[in-house]
Amino acid sequence: MTSTDTSPRLTDEQLVEVLALTKDADSVELKVTVPEREQRSAMTALELDPLDGQIRQVFFFDTPDLVLNGHGVVVRARRIQGKGDDSVVKLRPVVPHELPAELRASPSFGVEVDAMPGGFVCSGSMKGVLEATHVKEAVAGDRPLRKLFSKEQRAFFAAHAPDGLALDGLSILGPIFVLKVKFSPAGLGRKIVAEVWLYPDDSRLLELSTKCAPSEAFQVAAETRAFLTEQGVDLAGEQETKTRRALEFFSERLRAAG
Repeated sequence: MTSTDTSPRLTDEQLVEVLALTKDADSVELKVTVPEREQRSAMTALELDPLDGQIRQVFFFDTPDLVLNGHGVVVRARRIQGKGDDSVVKLRPVVPHELPAELRASPSFGVEVDAMPGGFVCSGSMKGVLEATHVKEAVAGDRPLRKLFSKEQRAFFAAHAPDGLALDGLSILGPIFVLKVKFSPAGLGRKIVAEVWLYPDDSRLLELSTKCAPSEAFQVAAETRAFLTEQGVDLAGEQETKTRRALEFFSERLRAAG
């Protein structure tokens, strides 16, 4: 099945900026979100089997009016089927060479460029690993939210969050249920990750992504774009990020309830 690729492209100025960012990044993740009307056909074309998927439960933490997000800070924790919990404090956008050397040297910190049709963002993430019960206890009120984050994560949060805003004072935005499927399609020669985010209003978001080293980003992008187009996957739809959609969804609910 073939389709004409009419997906948005980066401008010359954006390409120059991406090249500069990827030079100093640790990794690149290439992403595309598939319009809801096209998701079923895309999953069929890619032969995705939901029984191969891993279930995740995702929680974000922010104020009801998303003050943190407005400052470029994302705070998240996850429960992962068959694995322990994890957490992250993310800052975006960042310019890699402007980050402190001691921060870049931390094994818990990484810089990644996320690129999608027509856009990109470079982010810095301080990650943490938790025991399997910790997130469940925190969202139930049996563990302070700050205990989901390491000393390094708390320091990173304090350095970039607005003054006076503490982790324990944040609202819980979630959960979002996620089905994650990793697969290696014939004809591409690399792994793709499919994530289906299931929102409480019964809407869903399908994101396809693949990670690569910064040095091979443009080659991998061209190969992956060509493969998905050949499979009839719509790359021309409006792109939206999983995080932004989740934050806006739960922010509206919190403000309506308040």
